[in-house]
Amino acid sequence: MSLAFLHAQDCEEPHSDAVWGVRWTVNDTVISISADGGIKQYNSTSGQLSHSLPPHTLGLVSLDVDPNGKRALYNTLEGLTSLWDLESGEVVGKYESYARGASDPAEPAWAVSLDPKGTTYASTGGSGSVTIHSADPGSFGERRSTLASGRNKFGMSCKYSPDGTRVAMSSDAGQIYIFDLASEKLLSTYTSHAMAVRSIAWSYDSQLLISASEDKRLTLHDVRYSPTGKPGSGAVATFAGHLSWVLSADISPDGRLVVSGSADKSVKVWDIAARTAVSTVHDAGGEVWSVSWRPKPPAHGSPGSFVTGGEDGKIKWWRGAGAG
Repeated sequence: MSLAFLHAQDCEEPHSDAVWGVRWTVNDTVISISADGGIKQYNSTSGQLSHSLPPHTLGLVSLDVDPNGKRALYNTLEGLTSLWDLESGEVVGKYESYARGASDPAEPAWAVSLDPKGTTYASTGGSGSVTIHSADPGSFGERRSTLASGRNKFGMSCKYSPDGTRVAMSSDAGQIYIFDLASEKLLSTYTSHAMAVRSIAWSYDSQLLISASEDKRLTLHDVRYSPTGKPGSGAVATFAGHLSWVLSADISPDGRLVVSGSADKSVKVWDIAARTAVSTVHDAGGEVWSVSWRPKPPAHGSPGSFVTGGEDGKIKWWRGAGAG
């Protein structure tokens, strides 16, 4: 089976440097962050810029959006974490994670993720642990707990599961850690990759996790509990075909497809059941740093739509042939 994805449109006011993160929200807007220090919100129907903030001095490296599409969490290169209210256009929370003190030996955040309930956010960085912080504007950034992996590896990415019960973290050495939030315990460690895992993404039902690595592969993990209460079986499929680092990945809302972006300047769409690539796009604007599916489930028979952000600073929308 093969699928065709058509280039629908580009954004009208691109970034001046590489786009390091994109998220398609349930309100049919796209949030993007860039190496130019800017964060922008675009209308997905027209590609027009609807809101933006003054650029930060350094690049923005991590982005997450809540399930209601009302708030965006983002992090700068040096570890300034901010919460942007997408309705009011105001920044309602800031936390300088690099500001160390005797009473709070902070770790500069590299990657951040917003709790689906909106009450906390997770961060990871140089220690290989995940820190849970308050996401309430009145106490934004305050430390709530620390989830230790037991390994002093750099945390490249962290993501809350959609059901809010777990946090996954990936490292620069190829490991992936799954933490249970209720018990604050490490549930599983997966050694699925030989090199840094740049990106991880959960399926919408919180049962599967996809990882994208510098070893040019993607790995699908089953993180469900078995009837005996033990964690899931880990890696259940590997997707190979990119010619360079895989920088980003996302699972479609219906759980059938994975989209990946690579330093080989291509975007691939993979069929999970068939374990194979069913579409390849080569004109994505240089290295593809970030990909995101449209959260709305596709119409029957349609493969859906996704958005990409690349080295050329442009946001590009792609729709499956026959998609509305």
